Amino acid sequence: MSGGEPAPVVAIIGPTATGKTALSLDLAEALGGEVVNADSMQLYEGMDIGTAKLRVADRRGVPHHVFDLWQVTEPASVAEYQAEARAAIADIAARGRVPLLVGGSGLYVRAVLDDFSFPGTDPDLRAALEAELAEVGPGVLHARLAARDPGAAARILPSNGRRIVRALEVIELTGSPFTAELPGERPYHPALQLGVDRDPVELDARVAQRVELMWREGLVAEVERLIVRGLREGRTASRALGYQQVLAYLDGDCDEATAAADTIRATRRFVRRQRSWFRRDPRIRWLDAAASDTLDTARAAVAQWRRSLQ
Repeated sequence: MSGGEPAPVVAIIGPTATGKTALSLDLAEALGGEVVNADSMQLYEGMDIGTAKLRVADRRGVPHHVFDLWQVTEPASVAEYQAEARAAIADIAARGRVPLLVGGSGLYVRAVLDDFSFPGTDPDLRAALEAELAEVGPGVLHARLAARDPGAAARILPSNGRRIVRALEVIELTGSPFTAELPGERPYHPALQLGVDRDPVELDARVAQRVELMWREGLVAEVERLIVRGLREGRTASRALGYQQVLAYLDGDCDEATAAADTIRATRRFVRRQRSWFRRDPRIRWLDAAASDTLDTARAAVAQWRRSLQ
């Protein structure tokens, strides 16, 4: 690899609760690797229990990068994340280590691995769209987006006001469909993408176990601490899985058991959306996390991929 070329990356991606973290640690130890985070909610400082952020003591000495970029009051920025993640990857590779991009946030993975640039923003236009969103709700704006760019509307949930506003802003600024700005399949980093998945019934059970563990570890207390730091005002952070449901409980909108059950249901829906997103990409090699030889299969895939790069 010459100095100006993007470094090769091994990506470990796929739905929540499949076992990406465990495989990433095993593979990092086997390859001499370091982890670069690709979970959008783990970019928030203090959002630890509800995002299943791995404790430093549990990282087996494997260096982890690109966590805790933002305070909970800050909106997410894929462009800022892209710059931080690519810089971390370049640094890891320059030290002769193997960059492992690990996470389940599909847009963030694509923004790092693929040739994807971000249009600018216009504060006045953004403010006008956000004011309209507050007045009429996301459904009206989603209908407008569907008329202007059906492809983008199909990929953005009708309830996701923030992304709808951004799509409409890009359309107005560029005169082009927002779909054209979404990551395609033009590689930026040479990458081996290992998708980690499990049987859906087994994964549903793992999601329930994960949420129950989060409650036992103190998710409600974590949310209470973050409220003091402005969680309610955070447009992105306050909508995160688990945090949104605990806020509803603390506001008296439901009891605690309902908040936990709602978190399980919402996470299972999110898992299905993640699977749908990643399964569209034919470049991903899928691994069954429940198999006894998953690590051996992954190591063999890495060895074969490395030979292909020579």
